[in-house]
Amino acid sequence: MIYYDTTKMGAARQRSGLTRVSARLREEFGGTVTEVAWDAARRAFVTDRGKAPVVFAATDWLFTVELFSEAERPGFWDFVNHAPCQLAAMFHDAIPLRWPQITWPQSVQRHPEYMKMLAGFDRVFAISAASRQDLTGFWRWQGVTPRAQMDLVELGADFDGEHRVQRDPMIAKGTPTLLCVGIIEPRKNQEFLLNVAEVLWRDRINFELHVVGRVNPHFGGPLADRMKQLQRREPRFRFHAAAGDAALGRLYATARAVAFPTIAEGCGLPLLEALWRGVPCVCSDLPVLRENAAGGGCLMARVNDAADWAERLRTVLTDAAESRRLQAAAMARSLPRWAETAATLRRGLTSA
Repeated sequence: MIYYDTTKMGAARQRSGLTRVSARLREEFGGTVTEVAWDAARRAFVTDRGKAPVVFAATDWLFTVELFSEAERPGFWDFVNHAPCQLAAMFHDAIPLRWPQITWPQSVQRHPEYMKMLAGFDRVFAISAASRQDLTGFWRWQGVTPRAQMDLVELGADFDGEHRVQRDPMIAKGTPTLLCVGIIEPRKNQEFLLNVAEVLWRDRINFELHVVGRVNPHFGGPLADRMKQLQRREPRFRFHAAAGDAALGRLYATARAVAFPTIAEGCGLPLLEALWRGVPCVCSDLPVLRENAAGGGCLMARVNDAADWAERLRTVLTDAAESRRLQAAAMARSLPRWAETAATLRRGLTSA
């Protein structure tokens, strides 16, 4: 039996990369797993709030994609140290440790404990080679001897469950559009992108820029204000604070390219999701993004190098032949699906 932890994500209302991961895996696991949640009062997992604790068998698996700490889940350290079943987790990133100055303080405080807890699990699936290196490096730094077996798993690109976009490479008529998707916060670097866009507009490169993402309540306010001000004076810019999958799909359908100027990622789902829609991606030259960008359909620009970013964006906006080449590469390359992600996880657990 595989039990699937939905303690926070099952009730989450905000749209984030983590809620996307949890929701798409739940959809693809279907009836092959049983959803459970940590009950702080009972200090145990339950299938429904208020119900009796789950009675695990030693051969069962508890699998989680969530972040956790003793403060959030009283008694969880003891559960991990005296686990009644086998434990497996998906590890996303060490961003709160690497970038504490731009990460929610509570995450900075609790993330080291979470990463230490993972050492006591039986299996940990990292979402990229870079994330795996961060976690194993943290364990070495802390002098922790993990019992966990480390594996890699690819996240799915089919964000909305729709079929892959397949069409002859073409450049839509009219004003070209750039799309940027991600939570509004310093890590995603939208302010840098706005600066580059304004340089290109001053250079008389005509294009629209659409930024989509919920606002980080701790760090995103000033950036959201700047985007609202820009939208009032620049008709070619649009800020979408909320957009469902259908609206996002329409934006992808008209985009010349996705701009992804992030400075830190665990995997980089917006890159994969753009390629799934047949849209090229101009992205930051980060090791973690190279893992997926190297397969084609992407241009990489040096992090926070305004001149390099302006050149790459100018290319996709003005060079029709290069844009068609990138679009063809995006549509031709192999991409993982969430069904495959779920199948890989099931095989990894049932074969152990």
